[in-house]
Amino acid sequence: MAELRNQTREVRIGDVWIGGNHPVAIQSMTNTRTEDIKSTTEQIWRLEKAGCEIIRCAVPTMKAAESLREIKKQIHIPLVADIHFDYRLAIAAIENGADKIRINPGNIGSAERVKAVVEKAKEYEVPIRVGVNSGSLEKHLLEKYGGVTAEGIVESALDKVKMIEDMDYDNLVVSIKSSDVLMCVKAHELIAKQCRYPLHVGITESGTVYSGNVKSSVGLGIILHEGIGNTIRVSLTGDPVEEIRTAKLILKTLGMRKSGIEVVSCPTCGRTRIDLIELANQVESMVQDIDLDIKVAVMGCAVNGPGEAREADIGIAGGIGEGLLIKKGEIVKKVKEEELLETLRQELLNWNR
Repeated sequence: MAELRNQTREVRIGDVWIGGNHPVAIQSMTNTRTEDIKSTTEQIWRLEKAGCEIIRCAVPTMKAAESLREIKKQIHIPLVADIHFDYRLAIAAIENGADKIRINPGNIGSAERVKAVVEKAKEYEVPIRVGVNSGSLEKHLLEKYGGVTAEGIVESALDKVKMIEDMDYDNLVVSIKSSDVLMCVKAHELIAKQCRYPLHVGITESGTVYSGNVKSSVGLGIILHEGIGNTIRVSLTGDPVEEIRTAKLILKTLGMRKSGIEVVSCPTCGRTRIDLIELANQVESMVQDIDLDIKVAVMGCAVNGPGEAREADIGIAGGIGEGLLIKKGEIVKKVKEEELLETLRQELLNWNR
């Protein structure tokens, strides 16, 4: 199924292309009040710095829709408006510069109201993301399938797609989400065979940074590895910057992204004589803003450290009150324990000099 992703249609969201042979794009959503332009733009700047490529904002009010115009002037990535229930908000969001809108035609109102949104999107050449969640399945589909199922989610989404296609618009992105990881996987396997629109993938309501990271990594990892998905969002209850970090690591682990430093560290054992957990966390934080495509190892044992770090480009290994700087498995020098982090940082900053 690896070719399914590349067979999807190309869609332009602002200056970012998705679908076809374009890379899987990383998306997040602000958790500020969109009406608060200052807080929203400041959060988007943080997300941009972390590596977010498409940002979505909730638009629950007309003031939020109108705020998009000023927000868009101040950010550097495409802006998606998330709309529920009120079709007039979707129209206003498009008029105020949204690069894409997310709607569920099932809760936006009558066919006439959906058509009004489609006509506005057509006028501005703005793509529509048709989103269906497991929690929003129609009653007749719940009865048909005996509850919430992957088949029901897919049928609901394809019904919405056909509704918009029948309105003579096909600039679409499709999203089907469930908080049940395996149901979500199955739904994507089913829809990928029936739909050639780009798929936005995520495990909805996945939970806190801890549980959400695990569920998202498992679900997105399976789906992406099967060749499905053109944009992703890791949904977490917390700082959305954490969503970007996790998304980048998922893509990197799957070999779909090469940029950025990869940190590997040992799990510690009885030989460890330094605070390796704290050191590893410090290294991981430190490398966030260093633009190198290398692997950094953080090891707790000066005896086995060089061997364990052999496949890394550079690493540090702790001893008793001191540690080793290692490059390509070879010991370069010994430094005091409290100097390990700074020694590594200086090596990274001067890596290409």
